[in-house]
Amino acid sequence: MVWEGRRRKSFPYPDWKHNCTLLDKVKDPAQRIWYIKQTIENGWSRNVLVYQIESDLYSRLGGALTNFKEVLPAPQSDLAQSLLKSEYNLEFLDLREKTLERDLERALLEHMQKFLLELGVGFAFVGSQYRLEVEGDEFFVDLLFYHLGLSCFVVIELKTTDFKPEYSGQVNFYVNVIDSQLRRPADNPTIGIILCRSKKKSIVEYALRGMTQPIGVSTYRTTAALPDKFKASLPSIEDLQHEIEAIAAQVEEFDQDPS
Repeated sequence: MVWEGRRRKSFPYPDWKHNCTLLDKVKDPAQRIWYIKQTIENGWSRNVLVYQIESDLYSRLGGALTNFKEVLPAPQSDLAQSLLKSEYNLEFLDLREKTLERDLERALLEHMQKFLLELGVGFAFVGSQYRLEVEGDEFFVDLLFYHLGLSCFVVIELKTTDFKPEYSGQVNFYVNVIDSQLRRPADNPTIGIILCRSKKKSIVEYALRGMTQPIGVSTYRTTAALPDKFKASLPSIEDLQHEIEAIAAQVEEFDQDPS
């Protein structure tokens, strides 16, 4: 944090390279002002600013599905909500579409600096597969962080599948144990984050309803999202299937009558 504080003092406002980037890449004035404020507050370099713009941080920040308003006091609930993203950009991992949870965790550990950048300012890494013991039984938290701004521990559970209701129960348990065993008197309540491949809004809302601990659900992507202008020009799965069948029929006809 000392380094971060020094950087902010030496970088009080965006320089001309930042301004050129903002003018070139952000057309909406309101979004441009937002990125200017974020750059000043977080001390982003030009490269970091470009990364945040191209990954559409403006649309993703604060969009996670949570129960924070129901279980946290107003000041902390609003701040916690504003820090979580609806989707985390993990393209830097360069993983295939289908991967195991242990592979995802291992890749994040190998690229922790980039992962911390994607999480946002204030996250301090505590450990992976963090061991908890309850009455002789062992449990392991995928990733454990401490957030300096929120003054609380943050549990991140990694899932490579769609969100399932039982995930919220698992994280609720971890958060309860950490609050009991690790949380100090000055700390705020521990927050749990379920990071999964995809989610359905209604299922998440039902799963979090009645949970006693603050839990958020976000998704992640490990491959670049295709721009909308290209999506419309691509053929559908059905069109591709028809093309394959037509080509196969032509090949079969040629084999039967090569003349």
